Amino acid sequence: MSNLAAGDAQLFEDTFTVTGFDQSKYDRVGRITGTSTDNQTQMSLDIHTELFPVRVGTNLEVVLATSLSLDGTKDDDEGKGWRHVRGESTLADMYDYVCHGKIYKFEDGADGATIRAYISFGGLLMMLEGPYKKLTPLRVDYTYLLVKK
Repeated sequence: MSNLAAGDAQLFEDTFTVTGFDQSKYDRVGRITGTSTDNQTQMSLDIHTELFPVRVGTNLEVVLATSLSLDGTKDDDEGKGWRHVRGESTLADMYDYVCHGKIYKFEDGADGATIRAYISFGGLLMMLEGPYKKLTPLRVDYTYLLVKK
C-alpha cells in the first residue's frame, strides 16, 4: 500500500485481486469482482474497459478519498474542482483510473458482522463489503475513486 500524504482525506485503501470479469451487458463497460489480499473485503466495480482494461488475476490498489489534494484539503474551495488544478500535482497523477462519485447507501451484510457500502460514479457502480472496522470511515458523501495496477 502506498504512503499518501493526504492521510485525512483517504477514507479507504486496500489491494484487491480481480476474481471475476463480466462484460456481457455493455460494449465498453465491464463489472469486475475482487477480494482483498487479506480476504476480508469483497468488491464489485463497473469500469470503462477501453480506458482501464483489466483481467482476472490482476492486483489493483483501490483508494477512496475526499480530495485529490496532496495536503488533504477539501476540493470544494469556491469553485475549485478537479479540473481547475493547473500545474499542481494531485493524487490523480499517481493512479491509472480516477472517478468522482457519491457514496449513497449502506446495508448490513448477510452475516451481521459486515457492512456493504454502495457508491455511484455517474452510473458506474461500486459495492464494497467488509468488516465494520475497515469501512467505518465511509459516510454518505462525495468521494474520489483512485485505482492502479
